[in-house]
Parts: sequence; C-alpha cells; structure tokens
Amino acid sequence: MNKEALKALGVAVLEMEAAAVAALCSRVDGGFTGACEYMLACRGRVVVTGMGKSGHVGGKIAATLASTGTPAFFVHPGEASHGDLGMITPSDVVLALSNSGETNELITIIPIIKRLGVPLIAMTGNPGSRLATEADVHLDVSVAKEACPLGLAPTSSTTAALAMGDALAVAMLEARDFSAEDFARSHPGGTLGRRLLLHISDIMHRDAAVPRVTVDLRISEALVEMSRKGLGMTAVVDADDSVLGVFTDGDLRRVLDHRLDVHSVPIGEVMTRDPKTVGPNLLAAEGLEIMDRRKINALLVVDADGRLIGALNMHDLLRAGVI
Repeated sequence: MNKEALKALGVAVLEMEAAAVAALCSRVDGGFTGACEYMLACRGRVVVTGMGKSGHVGGKIAATLASTGTPAFFVHPGEASHGDLGMITPSDVVLALSNSGETNELITIIPIIKRLGVPLIAMTGNPGSRLATEADVHLDVSVAKEACPLGLAPTSSTTAALAMGDALAVAMLEARDFSAEDFARSHPGGTLGRRLLLHISDIMHRDAAVPRVTVDLRISEALVEMSRKGLGMTAVVDADDSVLGVFTDGDLRRVLDHRLDVHSVPIGEVMTRDPKTVGPNLLAAEGLEIMDRRKINALLVVDADGRLIGALNMHDLLRAGVI
C-alpha cells in the first residue's frame, strides 16, 4: 500500500468520525437536559461505568467531569458485581455506557442500582436496548457506521460517546459557573494551575534578598549591591523605601558607552526613573506578560504606598514553572 492510499484511509476515517459527531447535534434533546438535571441535583458523585472500549471512554468522561466541577469516578462493572457496588450510594447518579446496550455486566447490576433508587443515565447506540429502556434518561450515541473497514472495532461509536460526554461536562461546567480559577485548583500540578494560582508574592525575593540602594550612592556601590543579590538590577529608593528608579545591566552598558566614572557619578543620575512596578497580589503569569510586553527581565514589587517589598525576575518565573 503506497503513501497516498494510507493518507486517503486516514482522511476517510476522520471524515466518517466527524460525521458521526455532527449527527449528535440533533440528539441533544430532552434526554440530554434530563441527564444534566440529574447531575446538577446529585448530592453525591456521578458514577461512570462501562465495559471494554466503552469503559475506557467512561474513564475519560469521569475524569473530565471531576476536573470541571462535577465530582465523578469510574467503576468497572465486572468488579461492581463482586463488591464494588458498595462504592455507589443513594446520593449518587450512575452514567452507564454501552454501544449495544446489552452488555451483560451492566445488565446484571441494573436491579441493584434501581433498588438503591439511584438515577440511571444510559449512553448507548441502541435506543431499544434493555439498558436504554431501563434507564431514567437515555442518550442516543448511535452511529451509521464504524470507521473500521471491518465494521467491528469501536471507532466512530467511541468517538461519538466521548464527544457526548464532553458535551455533558461542559454543560455542567457552565451551569455551575465553574471558573478558570476553579479549574486551576483541581490542576495544581500542571502548567495551567501554576499560571492561574501562583501570585507574585509566592515567588518574589523578599527582605534582604531584594537589591536596593539610595539615590546618592555611587554607581560602583550600586554594582556591588547588584552583584551581591544576583538579580541583574537594583532598586533605587529614598529613605522611606519608596521606589524612585531602577538600575539594570542594560543601564550599566549605557554608562560604559558614555565613559562615565562609576566611582564618582551618583546612581540617581543614570537610573531609569519611574520604573514599572507591580503589587504582590498580581498573578505571576500577569507579571510575565508585563515583562514580555515591556521587554524587561525583572520587576520591582511595591505595597499600596509604593514602598519596595520585593523583586521578581525571569529566572524566578522559570523555576516556578510559569514559563
């Protein structure tokens, strides 16, 4: 088989699965809203279950729900009939996935779920199946044809089920007014979590670690402070620690270009006046945006009265995983 034939097969699969997902739009109906209402009213967890490939899709749906404000977990239906049914409580909602709607392991546990009085949401490709008819709500994810040329391997059907699960999760997210900060709280270890949760105060240099000199000190003395603190700059402050300016490595190069005497010229004559400062409660990611926009490598952090309380540079953001 040549490269063009392989590419054609790949395109055909994607087109077939895209069509299967597009066909779901007309089925976002009363069953969909009913499923949403059950999940919104749930005081416990959404318990997702399914066998085989449906189980893999169910695991992803449970994870997506849990990370977007709807507490959920996956229970294997085979294990459920051997003790794991104890994980389901009367406060829960069950979302069961089966393309055929006749999966034995699911059919076996339906009576127990009914006896608990737990709402059952079924997602199947067969509206006339036992699982679909026994459910309180049915979501039709049937497909005209699997993308597998043998018509056997779950392909279009699993894609459709996954897409319907995403539709449920996003509808729940919106209904619960779930914010980006809420999302970050459930993803504290990821880059997104760090960008949305870390504030400048969490990673800035403080107290004696902040380079600072008074306006009357000579350039050479400012260079000693810069070298000691290792941030590539120093704040220039008055007697009350109010920020008057900043002196950076870039400013030093300009001083040398003008052949100024670093042992006699006061830092106040060569500093950058009125530098950009930020407050400690600003998100670290916002600090990064300011640095990028202004093409600078460090920021001075001040309190509400403009007094110096910290310093932040690109290396701090890199170490914190914000970059």
